[in-house]
Amino acid sequence: MREVEDDAVNQRDKDGDAGDTASRRKDARRNKETLLEAAAAVFVTSGVDAPVRDIASRAGVGLGTLYRHFPTRADLIIAVYRHQVEACAEAGPALLESAPSPHDALRQWIDLFVDFLITKHGLAAVLRSDQSGFEGLHTYFLDRLVPVCTQLLDAARAAGEIREDIAALTLMRGVGNLCIGAETDPDYDARRLASVLVDGLRRPD
Repeated sequence: MREVEDDAVNQRDKDGDAGDTASRRKDARRNKETLLEAAAAVFVTSGVDAPVRDIASRAGVGLGTLYRHFPTRADLIIAVYRHQVEACAEAGPALLESAPSPHDALRQWIDLFVDFLITKHGLAAVLRSDQSGFEGLHTYFLDRLVPVCTQLLDAARAAGEIREDIAALTLMRGVGNLCIGAETDPDYDARRLASVLVDGLRRPD
């Protein structure tokens, strides 16, 4: 009987340890996600050279937590880059489901894309010593986002909302050109100009 009780106690201890481990992992994932979102917001307003303490403060965590997840600034910037690419990729289909029209979904997605591009412009300086690494990220960016933009354009065309003669990569390059300098000039509204560009895709009445 005593052995049965001991086994039950041991099993409860194991279950408790497993629960604690799962909880810690969940907290770590949540902290990492919060840090990535905070870093993206700070990079948009202050550039990729913003003090890491500002990022930690915005995320509501200590510097130790930040450095535990991202030992170097380059690690953080690359993680933000990938995180934002994934957010943009996932947003496209979601916006097509929720927006009033495909053209409105495209407009909202381009807003997200602009925010991402403003952050992205700081990568070249950070990664200039690792050209192959930067090229790999750029390929990842194209592979994930060009199909999403294509899907949005195709939906707007099918709805008769926009012209036929614009490709996703061409539109993305045009938006990218409009974003140049936005990270250093607070008075430059890249979103507004990108909105004008997207409005220009509409079919003439």
